[in-house]
Amino acid sequence: MNTAATPDRSAPAAAALEELAAAGVATVYEAYGRRGLLDAEWIPLQPGLRAAGPARTARCGQGDNRAVHEAMTRLRPGEVLVLTMPEPEPVALFGDLLATQAAACGAAAVLVDAAVRDSAELARLDYGVWTRWRRARGATKDERGSVDVPVEVGGTTVAPGDVVVLDDDGVTAVAAGDVEAAVQSVRQRIAKEDGLRARWAAGEFSYDAYGMREADENPESGVGT
Repeated sequence: MNTAATPDRSAPAAAALEELAAAGVATVYEAYGRRGLLDAEWIPLQPGLRAAGPARTARCGQGDNRAVHEAMTRLRPGEVLVLTMPEPEPVALFGDLLATQAAACGAAAVLVDAAVRDSAELARLDYGVWTRWRRARGATKDERGSVDVPVEVGGTTVAPGDVVVLDDDGVTAVAAGDVEAAVQSVRQRIAKEDGLRARWAAGEFSYDAYGMREADENPESGVGT
């Protein structure tokens, strides 16, 4: 496979990335119309950490991580390195030595749709690593793969520059052109949830507020349908 040229893109404002990271995956996913979820079981090596940044993608050959080494030469501060291969399998595409390079490049996070190794060392990094598996089995370096191309992860296509948001709940993505609108939607959702939280704390029940009790007690009324 040929490697695509580095895309011409302007990075989202740092403030927008901070807002998305602080809001968290669940809120961003809901506010973005339940779109963008990278629907897989992720292991965050630094529990409690939240991160967001534009994607720098690598689609590796099967069981091969040569493309990861090339992606390092393009990685920029604040980016999320997204590593994939045609079929996810527990082969380590990323370990301590590559993690050292990513740190020097200023990575915001690394997402590995495969395995990592040296996980104890990775857990001590200043940036976050999310992975499908932890395995010692190493990758080959025979197939160039592709860098800076759209990749599919957990049923969602992530293009270079799309904003990836990661926390303990998982991972979601926002298309690069939708970031400003997504931030506005996130703000609105947080304000709505704050209002509901105050109502529930005061003793009101969602079962009543959402009309579910009335619908259950009067099924022929049409309430709640």
